[in-house]
Amino acid sequence: MVRANRSRAISVHKKITRLALCALLSALPFPAPAQQSKNVPRIGYLSAQDPALESARAEAIQQALRERGYIDGQNIATEYRYAEGKIDRLAELAGELVRLKVDMIVVAGGDALIRAAKNATKTIPIVLTGSGADPVEAGFVESLARPGSNITGITSLSRELGGKRLELLKEAVPKLTRVAVLNDPAATGSALELKEDLPAAARALRLTLQPQEVRTKGDFDGVFAAMGKQRPDGLYVLGGTLMGTNRKRIVGFALKSRLPSMYQSRQAIDAGGLMSYGADETESYRRVANYVDRILKGAKPADLPVEQPMKFEFVINLKTAKQIGVNIAPEVLARATRLIR
Repeated sequence: MVRANRSRAISVHKKITRLALCALLSALPFPAPAQQSKNVPRIGYLSAQDPALESARAEAIQQALRERGYIDGQNIATEYRYAEGKIDRLAELAGELVRLKVDMIVVAGGDALIRAAKNATKTIPIVLTGSGADPVEAGFVESLARPGSNITGITSLSRELGGKRLELLKEAVPKLTRVAVLNDPAATGSALELKEDLPAAARALRLTLQPQEVRTKGDFDGVFAAMGKQRPDGLYVLGGTLMGTNRKRIVGFALKSRLPSMYQSRQAIDAGGLMSYGADETESYRRVANYVDRILKGAKPADLPVEQPMKFEFVINLKTAKQIGVNIAPEVLARATRLIR
């Protein structure tokens, strides 16, 4: 009997000890569970193109973000939305990003994309990547110094460089007299460049411009047929979402027709175009990453000035020059910042 009572006493004592230990442990300040940690910032990325065509720009921006310590999938997450050339889907895709409550939207393109994002949200920060019209003229921001809205980023000054592009095309092909100008009238900056900037430069260079209007992707075949009859000596491709999403098609026509061609973006030259002149894209992407960084750290887009490019690049595709039978003078080649051999 004594042994049984002693065993029960020991058992009760052990239970009391365990309960006391559990109470003590529950009172200790252990770290909160992982799911209660701060959410990873999400960046919306809106493009009119497909992933393959957009990859160069998207990867360059991600690399610039990595240099600032942002690793996609670790301390940031990117939500990509591609219209794949279907401009009428931009509003829907911008709306998807807004419903996902992303922390900002990087607009990888021109006026149509900027407008879609702007119409979708007045509060989520929107970062421009350099394409499109002057954002002040287009009504996207109040001024470059003080945007005054949820939109900021970089502008490419593409329109202002139109005369320089014509000049470089003429220097590369001295016999040039007639230049077809492929344009989308819905692209605000391009329409103004064609109407106000290019004519004066063409007169000074003694060039005749042959405007070729394209409003939808279905217009290209008819325009290419018309150009075949007009027989221009060169091709000048203005900017805009429609031109960007049909880049390979345009380059293919220029190659087949043996037309010396000038573009605003070096991506067209990588695809087989002859020449481009514009803002240094690598530098531009680094600056886009800087805006993303500053906004994630609390800066307001309304207070971040829209920046203009400081560096420009002149790219020539020598393989294309050989293919279409154009011999570019050494002094013109010497001015190029990049040669594709």
